[in-house]
Amino acid sequence: MAEDRSPETGARDQNAAAGEERGDEAPEDENGRQRGFLARLLGLSNGHEVGAAETAETANERALLTNVRMMRGQRVDDIMIPRADIVAVEVNASLAELTDAFRAGAHSRLPVYRETLDDPVGFVHVKDVALARGFAGGDAAEAEAAKPFRLEDIIRQMLVVPPSMLSGRLLQRMQQRRIHMALVVDEYGGVDGLVTIEDLVEQIVGDIEDEHDEADEEAWRREAPGVYAANARAELSDFEAEARVDLLPDDLDEEVDTLGGLVFMLSNRVPERGEVIRHPDGHEFEVIDADPRRIKRLRVRLFDAERAATEAAE
Repeated sequence: MAEDRSPETGARDQNAAAGEERGDEAPEDENGRQRGFLARLLGLSNGHEVGAAETAETANERALLTNVRMMRGQRVDDIMIPRADIVAVEVNASLAELTDAFRAGAHSRLPVYRETLDDPVGFVHVKDVALARGFAGGDAAEAEAAKPFRLEDIIRQMLVVPPSMLSGRLLQRMQQRRIHMALVVDEYGGVDGLVTIEDLVEQIVGDIEDEHDEADEEAWRREAPGVYAANARAELSDFEAEARVDLLPDDLDEEVDTLGGLVFMLSNRVPERGEVIRHPDGHEFEVIDADPRRIKRLRVRLFDAERAATEAAE
């Protein structure tokens, strides 16, 4: 006995058959609606009943799409690793020096330069070093390991981009060129910073930590009333909110982002370890740790006018 089928059901079956002939797969939900490509890709449902887990997934997907849209107007100098934090090696470095640099930086790729970082020649991948020095196995590996080490033999090409390039465009270029590291160079040829494909992907999905990443150091720690031990990279606006103090006039709020930047502006140089920099309002910034290029840690002593007045009266 033939099965009774409505015209609507028959039309839907014909469309499905046509889709199968084209190789399409467009599964339907329980209400007979076709799900879109993104929904099918992520395994989402268009049903009216949405559980808590699915709601959370939808919120995460919206956040991802928002991050992707933000990259359309985001410049690479907004996300680059600053020059002072770049771990790089000189092209004539020995195998021991290169190994120490990989160990100190905990990175899989390191920029290679000639004399100064402003004359980059490429980058070196730790995998190439391992394969060239015996990890490949066999007689060929032993022969390679017996040769004098030359860093120039395993240098790979890297991208050089301007600070104004959009981060989304750089991500596309890295995919096309299959090069996962770029130096950010200003109009005079000086290196401003470095961007890796991991930095770009993290703008979309958030921080990606692996087994070699160490836990982030706390931004600051309160040692006593009005006294803080702080990382120089701590966000100035966050510290001001925590300590309930205003350390910058409004017209300079956009010029300085970190506590270290504030101290640098006050001293107009990189102060030495142990030096105390005074703020016009009476606050003191003691440099706990620094090198010739940057400030690392500070001890902040905030001036309390009421307490000072009380102590003076006593």
